[in-house]
Amino acid sequence: MRAWLLFLASLLAPPCWAAHGYALWDDLKYPAGFTAFDYVNPAAPRGGELRLVSNQRYSTFDKYNPFTIKGAPPAYLAALMFDTLLAGSMDETASGYGLLAEDVAVAEDRLSVTFRLRPQARFHNGAPVEAADVKHSYDTLIGPFVSPSFKTSLEDVAGCDVLDARTVRFRFKKPNRELPLTVGGLPIFSRAWGMENGKAKPFDQVVMDIPIGSGPYKIGPVRFGKDITYVRDPDYWARDLAVKHGSHNFDRITVKIYRDATARLEAFKAAEFDMMSFYSAGDWARRVNGKRFDSGELVKKAFEHKQPAGFQSFVLNSRKPFLSDPRVREALDLALDFEWMSRQLFYNGYPRVRDLFGNTDCAATGLPSPEEAALLEPWRAKVPVAVFGPMYEPPTTEGPGRSLRDNLRKAQALLKQAGWEYRDGALRNAKGQAMVLEYMDSKEGGVRTVAPWMRNLEKLGITLTFASVDFALYQQRLDKFEFDITTINFPGTHDPGQQLADVFGSKAADTESSGNYMGVKSPAVDALVQAMVSAKTKAQLLPACRALDRVIMHSHYLVPQWTLTAHRIAYNQQRLAFKSPMPSYANAEEWVMFTWWAKGAAQGAGQGGSQP
Repeated sequence: MRAWLLFLASLLAPPCWAAHGYALWDDLKYPAGFTAFDYVNPAAPRGGELRLVSNQRYSTFDKYNPFTIKGAPPAYLAALMFDTLLAGSMDETASGYGLLAEDVAVAEDRLSVTFRLRPQARFHNGAPVEAADVKHSYDTLIGPFVSPSFKTSLEDVAGCDVLDARTVRFRFKKPNRELPLTVGGLPIFSRAWGMENGKAKPFDQVVMDIPIGSGPYKIGPVRFGKDITYVRDPDYWARDLAVKHGSHNFDRITVKIYRDATARLEAFKAAEFDMMSFYSAGDWARRVNGKRFDSGELVKKAFEHKQPAGFQSFVLNSRKPFLSDPRVREALDLALDFEWMSRQLFYNGYPRVRDLFGNTDCAATGLPSPEEAALLEPWRAKVPVAVFGPMYEPPTTEGPGRSLRDNLRKAQALLKQAGWEYRDGALRNAKGQAMVLEYMDSKEGGVRTVAPWMRNLEKLGITLTFASVDFALYQQRLDKFEFDITTINFPGTHDPGQQLADVFGSKAADTESSGNYMGVKSPAVDALVQAMVSAKTKAQLLPACRALDRVIMHSHYLVPQWTLTAHRIAYNQQRLAFKSPMPSYANAEEWVMFTWWAKGAAQGAGQGGSQP
């Protein structure tokens, strides 16, 4: 009966069109029948080893399951071991081309998307990738044992149906141009992963079970606490597809573990591994040097990109009573002297984060446009009045009337309005409570960038203490929102949508392990995120993005920090080669892992590529 109902549903489904890929705004760069992405070297030799280190905050790992809430998985495991229905390209945004799926068909009413799986798609255990595996992966990822960010991003998915062994359909609650890409990007894993004595274990008990994916690499040798090696599957089913042609050229990718940042840098300078991204301006300016750089074995280069700037910030947890008033949060913002920090700590190497959508069309500027104002007006009584004026600008200490002293005077006035006054040696409220806040970090070295802010806050009578905790406790406290202030590096996007419900949505504010660290609970924000999700054109998306930008920034949940407009990479040019230029929207590590190759490997090393 169930099979008959699914067959009948397929006959009654709305008309749709099938294609080799899908783009959010119907502007795929690569046509049907393309042979390779422009940024790969189709003649790249295969072989050799790439040695990396992880830039993730945790130093080691204690599980192989990258999707469950507890524990830390090995770096890059999900990207290397799990294929998806669609594969994105690194030189365009918001697009996906068939990987596990040979075609994608979006219904004309945009209430469903249907994927036809490739008959040759195989898991690492040799079993075919079937529609039932896709449904199993979806059902698991929205289940109780997985990071809630999956469930939030898939909130508008009504369900997943298996139409036949190779055909799967996702149904949507309402039209949403983003959802075909969202479901097309889900990691797909085998139903056999986590089976024990013929019975599936609860997913939170699938911890050290070797993942059964269909990606280009498998787990190889592991030395816990030292390194993990991924080995390329010589029988990788997709190696000749256009979306994989010229990619995954290393036989082995070894990710080394160093518990100390200084030891890691010295190990790289000793050529113990091959490539490293740098996020420390001090390291880049002063310490990325030595005899191997002088000889030319190691080189460093800044690769300009068009990636969104993201919004790395000091996060103020508005759930905490002392931080619930936006005037207090704005006062904390005014006490940060970024220009001093840039000169003294960062070698003027970082531009300032200014808002949520830097380096994209979504960023708000100037006064609200008529379209933005129309979205904001229904919420006039529930958003800061400043939202209707000029866009938020981070406080500065450069220019007339913009010294630190001037900013601290403004901060004092705001604190007084909020009921805080300096007496008995501290800033106190009407109950006599002193304002004492804690900054939480998992790295002792983080105090260096917080200390100048702490000194400025002291001038207001505010005590900001620094708590360095081990990463496990840090993650636990983040998940439970048990902190006052911390730093979060939020990635940016050119096409924001449902994922921001996890960061700013009211529902996420009450969901442990969500990304709403700030505790934002605003019907206006919820409505603006929904306006972004339901946008049918980019002209409808942009005003909603910009209106959200204004509300969040003028509410002072974040004290913006700093960003990079280039990937700062040092690499061993005696061992590695790549094709220039770097694709505009590439992540540095994935660009290296997916498209570079080893010099001296078989099949005519270096053919068809170039290197600066």
